[in-house]
Amino acid sequence: MKAILCSHYCGPDDLELAEIADPVAAANEVVIAIKAASLNFFDLLMIQGKYQIKPPFPFSPSAEVAGVIESLGEGVTGLRPGDRVIASCGHNGAREKIAVPAAAVVKIPDTLDFDRAAGIIITYGTALHALEDRAKAKPGETLAVLGAAGGTGLAACELGRALGLKVIACASSDEKLAFAREHGAELALNYAKKDLKDGLKKLTGGKGVDIVFDPVGGAFAEAALRAIAWEGRFLVIGFAAGEIPKMPLNLALLKGCDILGVFWGAWTRIDPAKNRANLEKLVAWAAEGKISSHVDRTFPLAEIAAALKVLAGRQAMGKVILHP
Repeated sequence: MKAILCSHYCGPDDLELAEIADPVAAANEVVIAIKAASLNFFDLLMIQGKYQIKPPFPFSPSAEVAGVIESLGEGVTGLRPGDRVIASCGHNGAREKIAVPAAAVVKIPDTLDFDRAAGIIITYGTALHALEDRAKAKPGETLAVLGAAGGTGLAACELGRALGLKVIACASSDEKLAFAREHGAELALNYAKKDLKDGLKKLTGGKGVDIVFDPVGGAFAEAALRAIAWEGRFLVIGFAAGEIPKMPLNLALLKGCDILGVFWGAWTRIDPAKNRANLEKLVAWAAEGKISSHVDRTFPLAEIAAALKVLAGRQAMGKVILHP
């Protein structure tokens, strides 16, 4: 089968398209014929050796896939060849087939296409875990989403609306903000043109925002924290800007607020039952049209370098999908 291989830490142009042996399902595993593989910003970091998870060489990027079950290993129940499924795989998604634990697989209905399905797991899974499990979001609260047009930000906008929150999209261009408004944001703030702290305060009538969802990091994190309401929750999602901010902890004291880390990947291993329940809910919502799982663009497997460069250049509004 064809696979994209990272044999040493490198940039997108150095990834190789290779022929490797087909996988065989071990006990309690299934083999999936991949129809769509989703890319995320951390795939760039992983191939460069800058991510906290460092798979052994050679490996393939892409941590989430959608496809059809081809074969079952011994002991697998509740699944059969031909089932349409999604799976979180951590890496090795950028190939034609993959063997994964059956426990990592969630069935999808015929009404949900593979491209949209492949993009549900990580961005929407992270956003739902952040808002429901970590922030304990309540209907009527305000939610400021930084990087609102990116994959995770867009998911937070849509899920915020679904959970009854008043969503404020924050992004660096009017085009991105218009896109976020189409996907759940009620209000918008261009932090390339306006001061983030003052803008959020103004949009909330001086109260500040109840929840900050920050997948960006960098200089805007502290400004957003300074605009948080009393007993607000600041969700640390990631650092797409490349800079890990050093927050003055006196702000947490003065605001009576919580700074909450959101490490979705670790949580899925600690509480797999709740994660599965979350994913089944998201699959149902996507099939119903309650969330869009918007696909920005698709690429053939061989054009993975171009696909990763879209993510590196912050050009994607929604998900970037590979077709093996």
